[in-house]
Amino acid sequence: MNVQEVLNWLNDFSRSIMDNKAYLSELDTPIGDGDHGNNMFRGVTAMQQQLKEKQPATVADTFKVAAMALMSNVGGASGPLYGSAFIAMSKKANESEQLSELILAGAEGIQSRGKATFNEKTMVDIWFAVANALKAKQLTQATIDNAIIATKDLKATKGRASYLGDRSIGHLDPGTVSSGYLFTTMIHNLAGELV
Repeated sequence: MNVQEVLNWLNDFSRSIMDNKAYLSELDTPIGDGDHGNNMFRGVTAMQQQLKEKQPATVADTFKVAAMALMSNVGGASGPLYGSAFIAMSKKANESEQLSELILAGAEGIQSRGKATFNEKTMVDIWFAVANALKAKQLTQATIDNAIIATKDLKATKGRASYLGDRSIGHLDPGTVSSGYLFTTMIHNLAGELV
């Protein structure tokens, strides 16, 4: 993995968020503030601008610039959660650039920040599903899609959606869907790291 590959990945992720801004906010409307798409759009726009301006020289620095941009520009809980993930990935990248270790560090960063556990209808569900599949060298698009779909039947017990109780069942978690774009674009740009 090199800096250009990571930049390509994050730029493709940004385009996915931009293309699906309205859909992400639509998903967030029945169980949240209805602004996940707009928040993420603002965050990835700032991230692209800062990556271009700062021209990070290492993979660790690239994740750090991404973290700061997302943390400063994405509102609600998503900014701190994505920021924590990328900060943890930046720290881990100083020791290892193995993708499975980086994503696991990101998942643990989200869990540490949000205090959520598996099956609580949060980003934790997809980040750990992807981290585990990477470790087993079995990550596929189906792994990502299944992790997203699995949130639909869960009852939220963390975050704003938890206030809805049983009414949160039947809706996809928007943070899981946006994370799905991150991992789908990761597969496309870092295919060589998956085996």
